Amino acid sequence: MAKVKASPEAQLRLLELAELDAELSRLEHRRRSLPEHAEISQLEQRDGALRDEMATLQAREGDLRREQAKAEADVEQVRSRIGRDRTLLDAGQVSSPRDLANLQSEIESLLRRQSDLEDVELDVMERREAAQARLREAEAERADVTLQLQVVAAGRDTALADLAEQAGKAADRRAAVIADEPAELVDLYERLRVQHGGVGAAALRRRQCEGCHLSLNTVDLNAIRAADPDEVLRCEECRRILVRTDESGL
Repeated sequence: MAKVKASPEAQLRLLELAELDAELSRLEHRRRSLPEHAEISQLEQRDGALRDEMATLQAREGDLRREQAKAEADVEQVRSRIGRDRTLLDAGQVSSPRDLANLQSEIESLLRRQSDLEDVELDVMERREAAQARLREAEAERADVTLQLQVVAAGRDTALADLAEQAGKAADRRAAVIADEPAELVDLYERLRVQHGGVGAAALRRRQCEGCHLSLNTVDLNAIRAADPDEVLRCEECRRILVRTDESGL
């Protein structure tokens, strides 16, 4: 492959291009790692859990409402039977001692049955009230979570808009730099940028490549000194474009 040639000025502009790419990478990292993303995810999970719990509570409350209605009907049925028996007893319509004893025994049995059914009714009412109370708590908490989501989402959107604005400006500056660069040099830079984690060019400063941060040996430094100013050099270690500067230490 033929060596790429570019003026020293064009090579120096690669450092500006690399810095803009680094800035764009930093902005993208900040965009992905905004704390609001994690907070929204946690709030959405809590909202989903509350939604599921509310559906379960609503179903349970419905079952208990029907169970309570049945318990109330059972109690009312026994009360009516007791009322009829007492009416017979108070009216003196039962004259036979045996029938009178049976009637009194039935009333006592019904009273015990009423007490048992009222205990069942009370238990159902208490369980229903507990389900209703928890449902109200879940509704209130979900309303609070919804409000928090709105606030956090608004903060996220503001942060994203700010980052997008910064990224747009950096992208515009990048486009302006590329417009002044030779196409062949840009093609090489872009290939290397993809291969080396977004950094396609690095400065040579104080005899060290700022891409891999390794110091160059004497042989490599002598080769750089002997190279033409318009020859595009590569670091022997990381293979990035190595841009000579006033601080190269050659």
